Amino acid sequence: MGDPGFTEKRVRIEEKNQYTLNVESGSTRTEIKYWVERLFGVKVIAMNNHRLPGKGRRMGPSMGHRMHYRRLIITLQPGYSIPPLRKESKSKRKNI
Repeated sequence: MGDPGFTEKRVRIEEKNQYTLNVESGSTRTEIKYWVERLFGVKVIAMNNHRLPGKGRRMGPSMGHRMHYRRLIITLQPGYSIPPLRKESKSKRKNI
């Protein structure tokens, strides 16, 4: 699962206990619901999704495209939330 970044819409829907995720286009709704509930320890009420087209990519004279993916909008039961997934910067990591 990927993180689509912080947008105005994402911040607005998080107030309604909804979250967005990017997933592979081959994943099924039941698989995604199962893994979201297992990984984050939450209860999913509803899921909406749409398929985003891959961008075109040129390699010399031939034209190809990047992989397609799906964006999910997941609604959680009241009282549950998903913590923000942030990457640690190199300067803040501790060497153990």
